[in-house]
Amino acid sequence: MNKFSLRQFVFIIALAVLLTTLPLQSILKKMRQKDMKEAKEQAKMQNAEEPEVGLNADENISGISHLNEPLTNEPELETLRNELGEMKDKFIRKVAEFENFKKRSLKERMELIQTAGKEVIIDMLEVLDDCERAEKQMGSLDDNAKEGVMLVFNKLKGLLTAKGLKPMETINKDFNPDIHEAVTEVPAPTEEQKGKVIDEIQKGYYLNDKIIRYAKVVVGK
Repeated sequence: MNKFSLRQFVFIIALAVLLTTLPLQSILKKMRQKDMKEAKEQAKMQNAEEPEVGLNADENISGISHLNEPLTNEPELETLRNELGEMKDKFIRKVAEFENFKKRSLKERMELIQTAGKEVIIDMLEVLDDCERAEKQMGSLDDNAKEGVMLVFNKLKGLLTAKGLKPMETINKDFNPDIHEAVTEVPAPTEEQKGKVIDEIQKGYYLNDKIIRYAKVVVGK
């Protein structure tokens, strides 16, 4: 028991001497300094590993970029630009197609209006042919009868002309296979009439500048 008490006493004396030589506050201060030094060295190492981005929060301070500037992802931005360009191109194409459709529809509607009575007018051409033949044979009629018949003929011609009917001019014109149908060829009376229309068997007609009947002609050779 005495031996154990002596050891305790020696331990207490040694501890007192140690506390006197190195105060507790000094030990704690050194520990804090050591921790701060290690923290600074670690932060310095991290800064050395990370590249400098040159960002600052004040737009008035020079730097590579500022925090208030929008940051964009270049690949994503390029993709959006391409998609926008494709959409714009499709929109322009659709608008052009629609404009062409409107023009085509308007043209077809106008043609339909202009040729609405085409079949009836074609059937009336034979009546008009008979009128012209009768007109050539009216020499034996008196003036009053002739005047009455011509009044009817001219009224019919005027009505058909108002609908867009127009006769072809063929006599002494160059033969054109696009509008003329050659029934026969005869020797030309003169050198100038070779290859020209000498006589007309059946008159050709246009309806609103479109051929509805080809002229049947005799061509000089």
